[in-house]
Amino acid sequence: MTDKELRKLKRGQLIELLLAESEEIDRLKKQLSETEEKLNAKEIQIADAGSIAEASLKLNHIFEDAQAAADQYLANIKSRVGL
Repeated sequence: MTDKELRKLKRGQLIELLLAESEEIDRLKKQLSETEEKLNAKEIQIADAGSIAEASLKLNHIFEDAQAAADQYLANIKSRVGL
């Protein structure tokens, strides 16, 4: 709407226009708030996924170390027995 058109509006029409704009602003604020909450939830999920991935990698290293220790133990037993 142009300035000329706005100047031709009556007081009641201007109030209705302001009310509609105010309602639109409130709706957009609510939508923004909901979107921010969803984003924060996704960021938490991503952080948790990173933590789970890190824990999984650490467990893999623990299992690798345990397997290496078991292999070494068996090798020592075999060498003592003479196999």
